[in-house]
Amino acid sequence: MLSVCARNLRTLGRSGIYQSYHINNYATSTEASFETQPYKLHKLDEGPSTNVNVTRDDALTYYRQMQMIRRMETVAGNLYKSKIIRGFCHLYSGQEAICVGMEASLNKKDAVITAYRAHGWTYIRGVSLVGVLAELTGRQSGCAQGKGGSMHMYNDNFYGGNGIVGAQVPLGAGIAFALKYQNTDNICITLYGDGAANQGQLFEAYNMAKLWNLPCIFVCENNGYAMGTSLDRSSASTQYFTRGDYVPGVQVDGMDVLAVKECTRFCKDFVLKNGPILIEASTYRYSGHSMSDPGTSYRTREEVQEVRERRDPISKFKERIVSANLATPEEIKKIDVEVRKEVDEATEVAKNDRELPLEELYNKIYSNPEPDYQVRGCDPTIMAASH
Repeated sequence: MLSVCARNLRTLGRSGIYQSYHINNYATSTEASFETQPYKLHKLDEGPSTNVNVTRDDALTYYRQMQMIRRMETVAGNLYKSKIIRGFCHLYSGQEAICVGMEASLNKKDAVITAYRAHGWTYIRGVSLVGVLAELTGRQSGCAQGKGGSMHMYNDNFYGGNGIVGAQVPLGAGIAFALKYQNTDNICITLYGDGAANQGQLFEAYNMAKLWNLPCIFVCENNGYAMGTSLDRSSASTQYFTRGDYVPGVQVDGMDVLAVKECTRFCKDFVLKNGPILIEASTYRYSGHSMSDPGTSYRTREEVQEVRERRDPISKFKERIVSANLATPEEIKKIDVEVRKEVDEATEVAKNDRELPLEELYNKIYSNPEPDYQVRGCDPTIMAASH
């Protein structure tokens, strides 16, 4: 548990910084300070601050965002079980604090690229609930018009959603190279899971990123099991934040949205001045690797339940902001009701939206194709116009 030092102050007049006011007979603070778990460091003399301030407005925003992703993923699982979502589907439930915390320290010109557990990141990078859920159901209101599905979602400066394990990591280094080449003050967050952490292409990407001091934060979302093999059985070294060797690293509690936010803020400043850094965000997923994996053959139900009860990122954060007087129980309940309503409404749109016409499947394959360009279908007798 975090120790909490709530700034529950009365109005200080014109020169005051913090205010307290009453909502439904609760004294509510405008800002509070939380102490995080210590970070583990590799090749760094100092790391992120363990003391993190958060305003009331930001706290409510982070809670709403995490709850929205959790509810969206619950609905996605139900749609998959009903065979409304087809193909692959990898849920983010349990890992919400990572994308919400990181996004809180980024701006929209910073870039993000991730693997196929992408629904939460797609939403937090600006795609609407309908855009995510309709993409999952293969409908034209989806962010890729239903062509990409669960693993291939995109938005401005969000480069997916990539289905090949680990392949997004060198792409992320390339995006960071472009940002530096263009003399921007932006960075690229490049995410992968512990199951991809032993791939050679990651180490090649680390090497190039350090050679050119690219503004890239490599992030291992370590949920402990990859596809179904515990990290102790798959990796000789399980300290993923040290695996960059000459690249510095930080290990953060990926179940604490404020710790992730502060860690990302520190790392963004670092990479803009010094080149790449690694973050290992220690987290947990409640579902199996994908919807086809019950997730119970390599771990016990009791283990999952214990994490839900003791480490859940949403429940923990709710307890902290209520105890720090940043929010009232009534406000939290209101947010929960609103989130459920928004997700349910978006789900109805996603279920009833139109699919793309068949001929649209052949479009947007190439950029600026020649006039009268044609694409061969699966049947070699089919040659379809493409634009």
